Amino acid sequence: MDFIKELTWRGMIHSMMPGVEDQLNKEMTTAYLGIDPTADSLHIGHLVGVMMLKHLQRAGHRPIALVGGATGMIGDPSMKSQERKLIDEQTLRHNQEAIKRQLAKFLDFDSDAPNAAIMVNNYDWMKDFSFLGFIRDIGKHITVNYMMAKDSVKKRLSGESREGMSFTEFSYQLLQGYDFLHLYQDKGCRLQLGGSDQWGNMTTGTELIRRITGEENVFAITCPLITKADGGKFGKTESGNVWLDPRYTSPYKFYQFWLNVSDTDAEKYIKIFTTLSEEEIKELVALQAQDPGQRPLQKRLAKEITTMVHSAEDYEAAVEASQILFSNKASETLHKIDEDTLLAVFEGVPQFEVDRQLIADGVKLADLLTDHAKVFPSKGELRKLAQQGGFSVNKEKVSDAYAPVSTDMLLNDKYILVQKGKKNYFLIIAK
Repeated sequence: MDFIKELTWRGMIHSMMPGVEDQLNKEMTTAYLGIDPTADSLHIGHLVGVMMLKHLQRAGHRPIALVGGATGMIGDPSMKSQERKLIDEQTLRHNQEAIKRQLAKFLDFDSDAPNAAIMVNNYDWMKDFSFLGFIRDIGKHITVNYMMAKDSVKKRLSGESREGMSFTEFSYQLLQGYDFLHLYQDKGCRLQLGGSDQWGNMTTGTELIRRITGEENVFAITCPLITKADGGKFGKTESGNVWLDPRYTSPYKFYQFWLNVSDTDAEKYIKIFTTLSEEEIKELVALQAQDPGQRPLQKRLAKEITTMVHSAEDYEAAVEASQILFSNKASETLHKIDEDTLLAVFEGVPQFEVDRQLIADGVKLADLLTDHAKVFPSKGELRKLAQQGGFSVNKEKVSDAYAPVSTDMLLNDKYILVQKGKKNYFLIIAK
């Protein structure tokens, strides 16, 4: 597999330095990507870079995932208008371990293959540097003029931010440049990968290596920043980032995010976020053109990425959960799905809290849903709807409005799902 050709047809190259193709064709090449460790989970905004590493390893080269423990303590000023909050070493170590577990789903860290992936933390080589040592041994090689010419610096100093730029942030590109130098000297790393907003920091690294070692054969490749067709920010929802960790974004919500992208975005994302071949993707695009309503692109994209990030079982469960709203045979699924998925499926539906003892005592449905939870304005309306077959409890039709309720009916030992007509859902929460 040709790494550059693969990234090119997938639309994953924004810019690259001359000579990088010759280097990759010449020998197994070590490349690194920096990851910000300010959270203990990656979100889907990180996935473009992670997929670059995955394709690199598939092409026979060696990936290094660099967790920016030291640089994370400072904060990259690139394209940001404000300085970030700093985090402590204990938190950084915890975040590093969590991130490695996630990356292991994409990269082979454990085999004895010569191109097995490596994870490093730049805090390990930066923590023993003294300030005087760093500015004497490293800082003297890069001029202030060179650093000031970077876009990330110019934008912050041009008046877009009232706060200007701290010396801490100004030094960031020098620290990132030193990472490349260290990995070149320690691991033989010749290539840095990153987002297009990192180009200035990345070229500082290649310049530092040239000035200190005289080595010319070091390179950088950037990927474009991912956007949505409607101009919205990729990876953001109303509730915030879409995370890879199921504690923050359930597999169901994760699956739903990809399933609901636009046709235009689906065609772009399936190239970037899966390893499907060009031929397979062309077939899916053709199927989408024939019958857009079937949404084959979105379905396959959601399947591939949910399985890769979570598991095949999580994908199947998400598909099942997705069908609850439209299936009359969803009762069994309702009793199987976990609480997070249940709440995600019925996010935004009206909720009523009732005393659990009422249910334990066998309260009648009509009393529960009129006196204790105002799902129906009257028992007469409930009775009438039940007789017409328009009333369901836990996706099972109920004709007797005065049937007793029991704790056996509780989903996850806590919830009862009431459906009124075709589209009106209510959650009763027993507390």
